Amino acid sequence: MFAAMARLSRFRNHALVAMLLVAPLLLVAGCGSDHSNSPASRDLCSPPGVASASAAPTNLASGASAGVDRFTTATAPPLDSIDVTKLGLLTPGTLSVGTLSDAPPSICVNSAGTYTGFDNELLKAIGAKLHLRVQFSGTEFSGLLAQVANGRFDVGSSSITTTDARRQLVAFTNGYDFGYFSLVVPNGSALHGFSDLHPGLRIGVVQGSVQDEYVSNTLHIDPVKFPDYNTTYASLKSGQIDAWVAPSAQATGTIKPGDAVSIAQNTFSLDNFTAWAVRQGNQPLIDALDAGLDAVIADGTYAKLYSDWEPRTLPPGWKPGSKAAPMPQLPDFAAIAAAHKGTGASQAAPKSTLAQLRETFFDWSLYRKAFPDLFKTGLPNTLILALVSGVLGTILGMVLAVAGISRTRWLRWPARVYTDIFRGLPAVVIILLIGLGIGPVVKGLTGNNPYWLGAVALALLASAYIGEIFRSGIQSVEAGQLEAARAIGFGYRQSMTLVVIPQGVRRVLPALMNQFIALIKDSSLIYFLGLLSTQRELFAVGRDLNAQTGNLSPLVAAGLVYLLLTIPLTHLVNYIDRRLRTGRAEQAIDPIDPVDQAVVTEGRGA
Repeated sequence: MFAAMARLSRFRNHALVAMLLVAPLLLVAGCGSDHSNSPASRDLCSPPGVASASAAPTNLASGASAGVDRFTTATAPPLDSIDVTKLGLLTPGTLSVGTLSDAPPSICVNSAGTYTGFDNELLKAIGAKLHLRVQFSGTEFSGLLAQVANGRFDVGSSSITTTDARRQLVAFTNGYDFGYFSLVVPNGSALHGFSDLHPGLRIGVVQGSVQDEYVSNTLHIDPVKFPDYNTTYASLKSGQIDAWVAPSAQATGTIKPGDAVSIAQNTFSLDNFTAWAVRQGNQPLIDALDAGLDAVIADGTYAKLYSDWEPRTLPPGWKPGSKAAPMPQLPDFAAIAAAHKGTGASQAAPKSTLAQLRETFFDWSLYRKAFPDLFKTGLPNTLILALVSGVLGTILGMVLAVAGISRTRWLRWPARVYTDIFRGLPAVVIILLIGLGIGPVVKGLTGNNPYWLGAVALALLASAYIGEIFRSGIQSVEAGQLEAARAIGFGYRQSMTLVVIPQGVRRVLPALMNQFIALIKDSSLIYFLGLLSTQRELFAVGRDLNAQTGNLSPLVAAGLVYLLLTIPLTHLVNYIDRRLRTGRAEQAIDPIDPVDQAVVTEGRGA
């Protein structure tokens, strides 16, 4: 007993050391300077207001033209003619919207954990006109249009440029915004416009965006693709890429005063306006949104939201809504911008690598801001997903292990095929197959909420690995154990259940714990299915705050919370492994009862 207590004490000491390694970082994050006046403290997911107005870009690429508008409707149906019971909504009375959290000021999650931005606030106003509740779920842009097309969402809201290729997959409403492309380069760069771009340069874009398509198909350059805008921008500032082709709204919203980058040139094509995506064939919903858009333009709501969120001069010849909608009554943004000209920060000199590293990853005031949401929202969801998928995966893994060593090939072969498939496919593919493939079939049970489907997908993925862990453990048990059990009258099933399997499981407990640690980290992939703001796990919470601030420090803060979970578990694995390997040999140091000693030594010449 004393030896066991000593080993437990050693484990606690190791865990304490691990916690102490992380504690100084948390302490500094909690007690560090506020940096309230630092550029990173500005909330990018809040309306900048009319004071931040900008005129129409004058540095347009030569040849940029509006094109021919082939898609805007001549009129929109009257609002009072819309029957909301015939809109084909997934949930009657609720408009389910897939959106992003990382592209302010158009679409983002604010500090209160609410999906907002110009696109989404405008959609809320239209929902109010139609007497519909609007429910937002966060997802990845690369899968958003497919999720709208297969019925995961009623509407896609993500500053989506309406290209011809995208119209093959989904339908679009009338336009509510326009889009310039901005070429963002470091100050002093030799790149002054799109004509200077050529193969061999590292041009950053967000994967799946219209800028990705523009650089690849129009400029014929192989771009460097990133998952989100802030990662792209951080790579530009650190010199990992030569330029960033970005949506104008995101470029102007992301560049902070004092940053050593600037917009070199803009280009646009107004025939590809920005609109909401709707499933093809759902014309009643498109008509309803078009009617609502014209209504909020007519009553001044559009002008108010536009002035608050995106105060930019409209390009000549373009206006939102149908062709019959009135022109929004907007302030003179060009005059406001001219009045503020010269009051901004001058171009900053490039910062040292160490200064960039400190500013980008170690802003302690953002650490302190991130931890409450990480512990309140992210940590519970991460633990729920890991525990549910871990339990289900362990049960299914044991079934696979037993079937995999079965004498019956009708059990053995299906188990092997299942294991090969689920171990060979990337985790994201499995999650998307389960969430987007099976989700529409079982939406009556899940309420079209993929949260638990994501846990099931993780469980199916983990079961393939856990099954192999169990199988190797069971097969490592000496054959004599089975033979001995059969010799004393046990059947094959009893021998396996009572003798062999328990020993095999005991031997692989450390490996099982390692698999559980992997599940904790893989839970971040559930975000691809689209989650409510209350369902975000640790990484999603960190990324949302990253989008609000344009700084990567919140992601590092999320990583620290992962360490708080995984380091103690790692030391627990080491303790279990050491305990199982040494057995009770160390108990030889304990005093032995004289009677027991006599029994042990009897007949040995002692």
